[in-house]
Amino acid sequence: MGPDKKLITFWLVSFAVILAWSVNKPFDYLVWVLEAAPAVIGLLILGFTYKKFKFTNLTYWLIWIHAVILLIGAHYTYTRMPLFTWIKDALELSRNHYDRLGHIVQGFVPAIIAREILKRNSPLTNSKWLFFIVLCICLAVSAFYEIIEWQLSLLTGIAGEEFLALQGDIWDTHKDMTLALAGAIAALLILKKTHDKQLVPYLTK
Repeated sequence: MGPDKKLITFWLVSFAVILAWSVNKPFDYLVWVLEAAPAVIGLLILGFTYKKFKFTNLTYWLIWIHAVILLIGAHYTYTRMPLFTWIKDALELSRNHYDRLGHIVQGFVPAIIAREILKRNSPLTNSKWLFFIVLCICLAVSAFYEIIEWQLSLLTGIAGEEFLALQGDIWDTHKDMTLALAGAIAALLILKKTHDKQLVPYLTK
């Protein structure tokens, strides 16, 4: 049970290609390491746990999309992503919103990951508490990431502003966590039926 070999090959090869592009002459190598690390660490964790726990195709696709967003942000930095800089200039916005997209996805993707793990490995399979607990997990993940950003920015110094991507907004951290929560809620509402259909073979075995 799990994704077929062609899908796995596509995910791995495409990840390797995007990773190679991302690390080639990024805006700042230290920022690249800080931003790309979650994607690389995530891949390693998925690899080590694959035999024991295979996610649904939906969850793997979401993880792949999240990894791509992270690697693009690592290459350009979240304040200089060209497409969103163009949108900023075209719409006369106050900031490059690629960072905001990243934090929405930071809630959207972990929500489905957490939901799948809990439905398959806990008594919460059909519990009304599942929705709430998944949101709590996503908020915890988002808050923990903000703490890591804060500490790493203090340690790295010159890379701090690029890594934090505050862009002059003193409420940036609060907005990031709010967007992660919104992303988690959206994922649970939009993908619930699709996710449940893909979970059927895992829950009935």
